[in-house]
Amino acid sequence: MPKAPKNVPPNQRAPEAGLAVTPDDVRAASAAISGSVMITECDQSRTLSDICGCNLWLKFENLQFTSTFKERGALNRLLVLSAEERRRGVIAMSAGNHAQGVAYHANRLGIPATIVMPIGTPMVKIENTRRHGVETIISGKTLEEAAEFARAHGKVQELTMIHPYDDPLIIAGQGTIALEMLASVPQLDVLVIPIGGGGLISGMAIAAKSLKPELQIVGVQAQLYPSMYNAIKGQHLPMRGDTLAEGIAVKVPGRITTEIIRHLVDEIVLVTEDQIERAVAMLIAIEKTVVEGAGATGLAAVLAAPQRFAGRNVGLVLTGGNIDTRLIASVLTRELAREGRLTQIAIDIVDRPGQLAAVSALLADAGANIIEVSHQRTFSDLPAKGTLLEVVIETRDRVHLEEVMKRLGEAGFVAWLPGRR
Repeated sequence: MPKAPKNVPPNQRAPEAGLAVTPDDVRAASAAISGSVMITECDQSRTLSDICGCNLWLKFENLQFTSTFKERGALNRLLVLSAEERRRGVIAMSAGNHAQGVAYHANRLGIPATIVMPIGTPMVKIENTRRHGVETIISGKTLEEAAEFARAHGKVQELTMIHPYDDPLIIAGQGTIALEMLASVPQLDVLVIPIGGGGLISGMAIAAKSLKPELQIVGVQAQLYPSMYNAIKGQHLPMRGDTLAEGIAVKVPGRITTEIIRHLVDEIVLVTEDQIERAVAMLIAIEKTVVEGAGATGLAAVLAAPQRFAGRNVGLVLTGGNIDTRLIASVLTRELAREGRLTQIAIDIVDRPGQLAAVSALLADAGANIIEVSHQRTFSDLPAKGTLLEVVIETRDRVHLEEVMKRLGEAGFVAWLPGRR
């Protein structure tokens, strides 16, 4: 594979210079999938633009039929199968979204499909895949182990592998998003794109740089899984743990995609779990749109470094919306806690009648809403005549919470936030 020329900025390199995918490939993919994949809206978010200090445009790929951009590349790959390959069927490994894209379009085209998903794949993604009538196998602790099983199983069954990212046709299909975004918003200065295996950002970079060479491409990875960041920057940051962005939790990035990214992507940044959670919560609260962790990493990156994007026209891809409702509830309540709107406080009270009523009256007078109350008489280090009162309260914001805590102290109650005594 060719190496990037030294001392030449990525946005000045020819996109098609010896790379596995060309702008013509992306345009051909756009024509091939036209009419079968939704051209999603690319709208400006005025509120998020104000918060981030830039002009922020959102590409709503979470509103595809399968709630994921992955069906673009999947369909483009399926359409080139020979008659014999269609008859035998296909196999794919996926943490969820590629699975749904392959399953949906394979079923629609009458192609038998087997999907291998790693243990720990969110149930919503498993069930959504099964609904398309494909064989679904849960195997492997990681995507890489699932891939090994898929390759072995596919070889025995003579199935064609549909790789989730390291395939020129997959990459070209994903790149059609950039064509749509620049057709809708030609004034974009920068695209901020999630990176897992690299298929999406590779295809979008090929297309975008061919149309607007000066446009910047910024990739985003979860800090827990910085595989492409390591590959491009020569780092050895650890990869471990459960990330909210499981859709981009890839330990081994693609060979083809790595080379394209090395040539065309201007920067790769990492975002923390707290930042991803905040972005998911903000998209629900402000845009009223459900986005999974991986799909929210672009917004997380902009929120984390607003100075990088200040005053610029920034395009984000909301790559998918397949997230468990239980997880959504957890993310939203955790964000309320971070904002000081939902808080557990502990209060040392005397164990006698009227104390709970006194605390309740004080909280009500301070404008706090009581959500939960519990007494702890046994498992605490308080005297025998004392009781630990634990109260979950709702307040307007952190300033209001501090006011409530001050009022409790002035009334003679010893109160603290758990872990901060």
